Amino acid sequence: MDPRLFDLDFQLLHDALLTLIAVITLFFFASYFFFNPAREFLKKRQDKIKGELDEAKNSKEEAEALKAEYEQKLKDVDKQAEAILSEARKKAIDNEASIVAKAKEEAGAIISRANTEAELEKQRVADDVKKEMVNVAAELAKKVIGENMNDSVQDRLVEDTLKEMGESTWLS
Repeated sequence: MDPRLFDLDFQLLHDALLTLIAVITLFFFASYFFFNPAREFLKKRQDKIKGELDEAKNSKEEAEALKAEYEQKLKDVDKQAEAILSEARKKAIDNEASIVAKAKEEAGAIISRANTEAELEKQRVADDVKKEMVNVAAELAKKVIGENMNDSVQDRLVEDTLKEMGESTWLS
């Protein structure tokens, strides 16, 4: 036999073919039992990660919506607080005006009562002075005229004296 370059003979080709068939069979067998579960595992993991990313995105959107809602509520609370404070200020001003009006009214009533009491006191003093002068005039008339004067004559003399002196004398 001639020496061949690679020494290819039927047995070598047969062994190579059987080895190739065994490797291809082993590859498909390993692929079915080892690679497919690994692919499924990777696919499940990829789906899980995608689901978590979607869930995180949804959670982030919900959080932003809640944040916007709470910010709006805070603005509304600020507006409500300002409205309440404004209303309280208005009520305080109204109460202040009411209290001042009542105080002025009471002061006017006190002044009016004081004026009335002063007038009454003035009138009472004037009456007391009149009575005292009448008594003094009666005593003088009694001494001048003597003991025989009665009450009716005394009253008439007092009235005449008062008319001659006039009302303005008693009030001053």
